[in-house]
Amino acid sequence: MSEWAQFEAIEGADYWIKMVKCQHACPVHTNACGYVTAIAEGRYEAAYRIARATNPFASICGRVCGAPCEMNCRRGDVDAPVSIRALKRFVSSQFGPEAGDFRIHQEACDIRMLPPNRGDYERIAVVGAGVSGLTVAHDLTRIGYKVTVFEADSEPGGMLMVGVPVFRLPRDLVKREIQAVLALGVELKCNMRLGRDFTIASLREQGYKAIFLGIGLPKGRKLPLPGSDREMVYDGMDFLRAFNEGKPLPLGRRVVVIGGGNVAYDVARSAVRPAGAMTRGEAIADMERGEQVAYDVARSALRLSGDKEVHVVCLEKREEMPADEVEILEGEEEGIHLHSSRGPKAIFGDNGTVTALRTIRCTSVFDAGGRFNPTFDETDVEDIPADTVIYAIGQSSDLSFLKPEDGVQSERGLIKVNRETYQTSAPDVFACGDIAHGPRLFIDAIASAQIAARSMHDFLRGTRTDIAVRSHWAPAVYTMAEGWDRLPRATPAVLDAAQRSTSLDIIEEDFSPDDAHRQASRCLRCNVNTVFDTSACIACNGCVDVCPQNLIRLVGLSQFCEDRQWHEMVAGTLGMSVEELRSMDPRELDAMGGMMLKDESACIRCGLCAARCPTHAVTMKKFEFYRECVTVPTPNSQIQYRVSGPASAALGAP
Repeated sequence: MSEWAQFEAIEGADYWIKMVKCQHACPVHTNACGYVTAIAEGRYEAAYRIARATNPFASICGRVCGAPCEMNCRRGDVDAPVSIRALKRFVSSQFGPEAGDFRIHQEACDIRMLPPNRGDYERIAVVGAGVSGLTVAHDLTRIGYKVTVFEADSEPGGMLMVGVPVFRLPRDLVKREIQAVLALGVELKCNMRLGRDFTIASLREQGYKAIFLGIGLPKGRKLPLPGSDREMVYDGMDFLRAFNEGKPLPLGRRVVVIGGGNVAYDVARSAVRPAGAMTRGEAIADMERGEQVAYDVARSALRLSGDKEVHVVCLEKREEMPADEVEILEGEEEGIHLHSSRGPKAIFGDNGTVTALRTIRCTSVFDAGGRFNPTFDETDVEDIPADTVIYAIGQSSDLSFLKPEDGVQSERGLIKVNRETYQTSAPDVFACGDIAHGPRLFIDAIASAQIAARSMHDFLRGTRTDIAVRSHWAPAVYTMAEGWDRLPRATPAVLDAAQRSTSLDIIEEDFSPDDAHRQASRCLRCNVNTVFDTSACIACNGCVDVCPQNLIRLVGLSQFCEDRQWHEMVAGTLGMSVEELRSMDPRELDAMGGMMLKDESACIRCGLCAARCPTHAVTMKKFEFYRECVTVPTPNSQIQYRVSGPASAALGAP
């Protein structure tokens, strides 16, 4: 690859949109740069409103989001990413529904991201009260539909309630944010399981004009190992569900968890906590005299007893593990033993019980083509003593409710959908989230649900809804905090390992206002850009000399044209053919001009280049943009409107 192949020509608004990498990476395009900047300026309520704008579950995401914004944060190219997720939590704790008021949550919704043709519309059935189902309910209710949500469990939340450990996500917070959605006028019916209490056919008969399936992947997966049918061999989803409902499954003293992802560590870190553990507040409230000392003594006794021995076994090498680094490190602090590069071979035991997990060394997980195809050294054997084995190797669906007459097709255990619209093979049925695309982040489920809601609206109205980007340049008026370029990344404090492993207390604390201000001040403000006016440039190299990151270069055209991929662009700019360009002498090319090159990944927005430029050819400008729905009265070519078969009588599609 040539030296010049890494550069990209600036072509329209898309280039500048991609420069704000945190927002571009977020599936719902949350303006992380905006709310982080607002926190740095002390505008906390405004920061929450920005974080909430395109995400009805901003508070939950502030606790458990996988944070693709941080993985793509440009500050990470300089030293380490901004602690974006924790900063969202900082303002959500103060102004989100968990603070006791739904008003700001409802006011802050960016209604520009909802179809503008609203009204008093038909009844919609949403099956599943997880993040995807509730996001669909949120959007369609705001548009004007009458939405009923059917939930199989006794309370809404889906995986938020049963799949995320209680020591990571407060259940009161989940309930408050869900209630903020229900307060819009959504009807909720719990203890209603699809296939047992109602069917897709019965929903159609009851007059629901469109149906959404947000049923997730509720079941775990097991390997067909010898001994997998023994007692106290569980799948991770069953274990987490029971643990989070306060009805933990019986465990032996020695627990082995199979898997190397975040779910495996959720399972392992839950298993290490004693059965019947409480939060500190619950424990004190439950005591007859409420003596804090008694609780601390009891907790210390549990800690000293070495209550459990928990192991994690995974195929991957330590550096290949899909689990977040913080999960692995905190798990180690809590006493979890990691066995990397090991594959499970068999579960041994006596009289139906478990005594050990046999493992063999995994020499590679993926083949030369990058496909999952593990290989093993069968001679390298290790038996890990165990009383309990828990699989945490993935999730699977339960599609037993589907009937041929429903018209909904499945594929490889998932509901088959059009990925552009999330419409199923039955035109009036839509599905998204994990049941449509497999296990992903909560924020991915929210994003797909927003698309599904727009598609359902188009289906019922005979319209096409597009997303338009509106943008403009504005003067960049900003001040960077003193020493912003040297501030190190910090994350919120966590409880000490001993307290974490002996209670269900929330393990991560909020930032203090001072810490939040410092961490938000690390943001490089990637919506502020250096804009070059080549007509005013005198090629003095002042910007090149003053740049503290050495990221600006001015090179002659002859050098740049050494890479043939740029010939068409340069020739077009100079008003000549590619053949003429290639025939020119290098000295002639250099006399005609040069190329200003900038490494965007390292720019810290210091503005020194603009301050130094004697002709104001370099200026600092703010690129402002937003997205909005535009609906036109014409059918969406991606939507199937006509319904044939049993569903047609219940629909009235255009």
